Amino acid sequence: MIIGGRHFDTGNHTYIMGILNVTPDSFSDGGRWNTRDSILYHVEEMIADGADIIDVGGESTRPGYTLLSDSEEIERVAPAIAAIKARFDIPVSIDTYKSEVFKAAFSQGADMLNDIWGLKYDDRLAVEAAKSGVACCLMHNRKEAVYEDYLDDVLQDLKECVDIAKKAGIADNRLILDPGVGFGKTYEQNLMIINHLEMLKKLGYPVLLGTSRKSVIGITLDLPVDERVEGTIATSVIGVMKGCSFIRVHDIKQNKRAVMMTEAVLKS
Repeated sequence: MIIGGRHFDTGNHTYIMGILNVTPDSFSDGGRWNTRDSILYHVEEMIADGADIIDVGGESTRPGYTLLSDSEEIERVAPAIAAIKARFDIPVSIDTYKSEVFKAAFSQGADMLNDIWGLKYDDRLAVEAAKSGVACCLMHNRKEAVYEDYLDDVLQDLKECVDIAKKAGIADNRLILDPGVGFGKTYEQNLMIINHLEMLKKLGYPVLLGTSRKSVIGITLDLPVDERVEGTIATSVIGVMKGCSFIRVHDIKQNKRAVMMTEAVLKS
């Protein structure tokens, strides 16, 4: 898979996607990276720690989040992406489900789309993503955690996302799937999907796992957001063992080391 001019060997290696929230209200690090200097400093830090991709988000998707207008979100992410691409040679992903935001991000150099609604929120996004030629990560999501056969329903939902992408003209070699931990799922369902990540590989696409500091870890360990590093690392190790190609995290260095150690053992 090619992302931002770089080759990603998704069949044999797990890569690190570093989270950059340029938001005042993100559940984990809201307000920390909302100036140009702080953004560039943090990206430099993430690259040094081993990030392979930087994922830029301008709207918090925590429970009860406030929906932003396109213009508000663009004002946050477009300058950030432009600054990152001007300073660093690293692929940049835009975390959005809105076509206008994606278009603005792409115009500033975004190399990838990361859509929490799997192209099901904005009908125009699939077409714009197809025209752009960028890689696309499609996440599983539902408005309510109501399922008939949970694991099978997740697979069917993701197949629908893939169908939307292919109908719009997005090539298979540009698609990544995300099980959507923390989205449209109960606590128990979040644990279950992490335990059955290998199931997603049946669909034939690279898998991205995003569990970093999420409530499933907080509930399990009874810990606040800023004390969930070890819990995140545990899920990252599981992700590597289950064949995930990407791990999306806040704490780059710790997770990178865990991924490297796990890969070394599995390949021995």
